[in-house]
Amino acid sequence: MNLRTASETLSFIRELEEKAAKLYEDLAKRFPANENDFLAFAKENRKYNKQIQMAYQSVISDAIEGCYAFDLESDHYTFETDLPDSAGLANAATKALAIEEKIMGCYTLGAEQSGSLLADVPRNFKMVLKKRVKRLERLKALA
Repeated sequence: MNLRTASETLSFIRELEEKAAKLYEDLAKRFPANENDFLAFAKENRKYNKQIQMAYQSVISDAIEGCYAFDLESDHYTFETDLPDSAGLANAATKALAIEEKIMGCYTLGAEQSGSLLADVPRNFKMVLKKRVKRLERLKALA
């Protein structure tokens, strides 16, 4: 599905973040030794959702939707969170890394495309990207 408006793009990103948060909550239960890290990731995902939504609401009203600020193909950024029961921590971390790369790719292209129309939204996309770098480092250490 091609995402063009700010509303549909941010709704899609919200779904990605929530799906990843649920994965991290499942991993916290599955790998108790790393529970704190995974729960922290889930909490961050939800915090990022709020941050982006607030940025969007600060620049968009019902009268001005944000027009066609994006041209994203959602199929490029979707992911599955299923892991086999036999998957170990390294496999789970590798899967999480792949998911993070997809989400970050969506944020990166979204920031590039909307920069001239929605200044606060792409600025917050970039802030989220910077924060995610630490998460990548922690996941790579587990993989």
